[in-house]
Amino acid sequence: MATLKDIAKEANVSPATVSRVLNNDATLSVSEGTRERIFQIAEMMHYKPSRVKRLKHESDLSNKQIGLLIWASAVDEKEDPYFAKIRLSVEKRCDELGIPIGRVVRGNEVDPILCQQMDGLIVMGSIDTDDISKIFPNHKSIVLVNHIVEDLRGYDSVKISFKQAVKDVVEHFITLGYRDIGMIGGQDYLYKLWIKHQDDVLIDKRQVYFEELMKEKGLYNEEFMFFGDWSTASGYAQMKELLGRPNRPRACFIASDPMAIGALAALKDQQVKVPEEMAIIGFDDIEVSAFMNPPLTSVRVFPEQIGRTAVQLLMERLEGRETAVHVAIETELVVRESCGGTQK
Repeated sequence: MATLKDIAKEANVSPATVSRVLNNDATLSVSEGTRERIFQIAEMMHYKPSRVKRLKHESDLSNKQIGLLIWASAVDEKEDPYFAKIRLSVEKRCDELGIPIGRVVRGNEVDPILCQQMDGLIVMGSIDTDDISKIFPNHKSIVLVNHIVEDLRGYDSVKISFKQAVKDVVEHFITLGYRDIGMIGGQDYLYKLWIKHQDDVLIDKRQVYFEELMKEKGLYNEEFMFFGDWSTASGYAQMKELLGRPNRPRACFIASDPMAIGALAALKDQQVKVPEEMAIIGFDDIEVSAFMNPPLTSVRVFPEQIGRTAVQLLMERLEGRETAVHVAIETELVVRESCGGTQK
């Protein structure tokens, strides 16, 4: 049976170096050529073959560099922690696997040369794929996270199961006896790199599925649809506008929790009782939602699982999977006091 000394002699290095390479010692400074030669010799000499194969695989992964391209600014992450949770989940999973995040880039800060040095790229948000291909041409090593454009052939993707989420909201309202149901939401965008304020406006999937389901049930009312910019202030403003209308809904689906928190503040200012006079369901289930007055019913979206799944898909691609995979993460409706619990 081959020993570390045998491998060291053939590789012209010390046994200690062989041991550290085969154990993936991150503190060892050795060239990629030497590392690869040691693994090849160990395999050729049949030195603990299953262990060497596993360690070589781990070593190969640890030498990959992952780029993270995010459309959301630091301000966006403070306004809605959903984005930050996905990013932190990606970073945590990469750290667990020993894979370095080589670069975290936001919007207009993109340096094409640095991005092209990455082995794989995770893209958070609906960034134009034409722009993405300019900085990272290999679409097989890209995972799109929460990209609103569907049917992007060749790209791996992970997103929320919006249709299932909205169906849960609408059916829960109907089960409680509500028929006049409105929505407060925001616009989505197909973001361009390098060009400020020139993004293509897209319809948010929550709006698409809400309108579709309400029309199927014969309950859709265009007068009950209000849209802002996803912020807490916008949620407040849109709810104030809704309350100012002579004909208003009895229940309202609000497409993000930050907007829902603003809406609750507007309802309180106008002395509208929740849920007795207006039932509310939000989206994201951010931590503060459970501590609102009343506690906010919301759609839980599992951003940590979204981030981990994105990393898993990218690892499979880097390991040779050819076919693109699209993953939809299911949601869960967390029922609290803001939507009411009795027939209306």
